[in-house]
Amino acid sequence: MGEKESAPLYEALVAHAERRARSYHVPGHKQRARWDEGLGAMEAVAYYDRLLALDVTELSDTDDLHHPEGPIAQAQAQAAECFGAEETRLLVGGSTAGNLAMIIGICQPGDLVIVQRNVHKSIIHGLMLAGARAVLLQPEIDPLSGLATLPGARQLLEAIEKYREEAKAVILSAPNYYGMAPDLKPLIAHAHWHGIPVLVDEAHGPHFGFHPAFPESALQAGADLVVQSTHKMLSSMTMGAMLHMQGDRLPRQAIRQALTMVQSSSPSFPIMASLDLARRQVHTLGEGAFHEGLEAAKIAAEGLHKTSFRAIGYGEYATEGMGYDPFKLVLFDEKARLSGFELRDELERRKCVAEMADARYVVMAFGTGSEPADGRMLIEALAQIENSLETRIFAELSVRRRAKEHEALDGNVGIRIPEPVSFGREVYAAKAIPFNESAGHIAAEWVIPYPPGIPVLYPGETITEETVRQLRQWKHQGAQIQGASDSELNTIQVRESTN
Repeated sequence: MGEKESAPLYEALVAHAERRARSYHVPGHKQRARWDEGLGAMEAVAYYDRLLALDVTELSDTDDLHHPEGPIAQAQAQAAECFGAEETRLLVGGSTAGNLAMIIGICQPGDLVIVQRNVHKSIIHGLMLAGARAVLLQPEIDPLSGLATLPGARQLLEAIEKYREEAKAVILSAPNYYGMAPDLKPLIAHAHWHGIPVLVDEAHGPHFGFHPAFPESALQAGADLVVQSTHKMLSSMTMGAMLHMQGDRLPRQAIRQALTMVQSSSPSFPIMASLDLARRQVHTLGEGAFHEGLEAAKIAAEGLHKTSFRAIGYGEYATEGMGYDPFKLVLFDEKARLSGFELRDELERRKCVAEMADARYVVMAFGTGSEPADGRMLIEALAQIENSLETRIFAELSVRRRAKEHEALDGNVGIRIPEPVSFGREVYAAKAIPFNESAGHIAAEWVIPYPPGIPVLYPGETITEETVRQLRQWKHQGAQIQGASDSELNTIQVRESTN
């Protein structure tokens, strides 16, 4: 391993650029920004000229991502040291590439895995590509926010007991998009007791464990494989991510081989170099890398008391025992005058662009590039929005009460371990039938009510009477139905019989 202060891949690319050698290799731009020549404009040159000098290919002095022996190998070794893994692989296709590779590497067609139901679609795509079977566990619903988190320990334990002879892995996703991070340790301990590896999609938590203000990381909690989107909260370029491995429960060579299948043979060197630099930043600065971003988030959070806007994880809206990411400020209008979508649009009009919004919340994401002025600008924008609303008359309805309404609809009535669902790449003929007559048929589309945003049906799942009842209840309560071709759920797409 090299010294943590170095960035071996980035330094190799700079050294290569400074040689000013003539390029007779790909890419075709030859490390020169020439798009504007002859057009009387130089904007593209100004933005790209220096970046393209680093955009090279696999050369004798730049290394090969799929057979690293030089600066990429050094960068990966230093990343493993920094993040606390035994082995780290750079990803240039985001966490999606890591999620696909971990499943393809672990599962043969027909193999069974235990998966929390509310995972990123890349996990489902990985199951489809692998031809795996999955036991889909219902996540728990946080009673204060109405948001889905992780499956409960008891449910996971019962699933492991039921399928311990077959299960190749447990796949979890934490933190959720809203920065909520329940304790992973008991879940991981249950799986490890039976020798089952735990794979965690930690896309939104690459900064966890680097500062006391953050929850502990999945690696610290004992996970065997962790995928992180370094670009989301740290400082790498978009699509820059990492896959970390530790322990002896994983088929590491198979996962490495799967990475060569799902990642380009011509990866982006600027993206990889930015991963190297992002690692160097937190490796050398430690907690100091986060001081300005945390100060920005603190200014925003503490300024909310001047408005009627609140944030999940603060004061009476924090659930005991739940971990919250301070880099995710999850805003809502306590008086329910504005939906999450409307609040997002009002903020954007004031040049505060949110990460995402839903019917209730707006997620404002801070990071290592944030500065205190960002927090001040956000509070100023919220104060302006508050003032603009004072002249309007709205019925007041607290989010706490609304969360209680949805608590009864979270589907967690008792513990029922479902039968495995088979995933594959086949395209089945489908037809629309009346939703009320769909019990017993096999779903041919996703059905996701929001709230709480958990897929109730995946393509390939058998529709039960309980599912029909549950979805009717959600729809009656005003939930928005996503994924289904008929958002009113008068009809649903099911597989046509092959008989």
